[in-house]
Amino acid sequence: MPDPIITRVDPAFFPLLAGLVGLLVGSFLNVVIHRLPKMMERDWRLHCAELRGEEPPAHEGLSLARPGSRCPVCGHAIKAVENIPVLSWLVLRGRCAACHAPISPRYPIVEAGSALLCVFSALHFGSGGAALGAMLLIWALIALTGIDFDTHLLPDSITLPLLWAGLLFNLFGTYTDLPSAVIGAAGGYLSLWLVYWAFKLTTGKEGMGYGDFKLLAALGAWLGWQMLPLIILLSSLLGAVIGIALIVFAERGRGVPIPFGPYLAAAGLLALFWGKPLTRLYLGLL
Repeated sequence: MPDPIITRVDPAFFPLLAGLVGLLVGSFLNVVIHRLPKMMERDWRLHCAELRGEEPPAHEGLSLARPGSRCPVCGHAIKAVENIPVLSWLVLRGRCAACHAPISPRYPIVEAGSALLCVFSALHFGSGGAALGAMLLIWALIALTGIDFDTHLLPDSITLPLLWAGLLFNLFGTYTDLPSAVIGAAGGYLSLWLVYWAFKLTTGKEGMGYGDFKLLAALGAWLGWQMLPLIILLSSLLGAVIGIALIVFAERGRGVPIPFGPYLAAAGLLALFWGKPLTRLYLGLL
């Protein structure tokens, strides 16, 4: 069902608005990627201390909103003019304004990637509720990708709300019908759960984490069970190609774990925009 507020926006202006919002949200996503794992670790330590009857460890009052952004090297508080998405990084030449320590290029990449994907969503879906939902899905997948690359974690605080959001959007048949979304959520979880246990019983090792099950369940809730084979196939191909490239060119050890979440996220985006034609192409090759 189209959002009445969105549909009043001039269709010619909507992609520009989507790109601007994407830039701003992309800046916030960098905060989420950096801070959410630290907040999770802090909470785990507090819960463990509570279960053992110990005094809770001292900790900084860290949240997604506070304290303000600062340089991790010198502690310089980043001013608003130094925090303009993409532009500030370019003007500062990728270095802290105070101590000139290098700032990771991932910050502008996340911001620009969020903006470009939001613009493409607006062009692809038009100025309606489907574009808004696509942008929400994109932002969640970007955050999950960054966190999984850094920590091999896919936080429940993102994957589970993402699953429920997919079901809610499909109450109105935005991307698929509701029965397909419900079956997609269950099928997405169970398919990787079965792979996990088959691998563990065969090798005695854990091949993936439970967060991967929940992420695929969320993608199934958004896109329906019909897209699950395509997502699994694409993510496996991406993971294999990039994994082999890392081993050959980056001399990464075969025993070093590779996060699977980013490949699920990339496959989910491909299915979001081109799922049906890709499925027809795949079935045609068979």
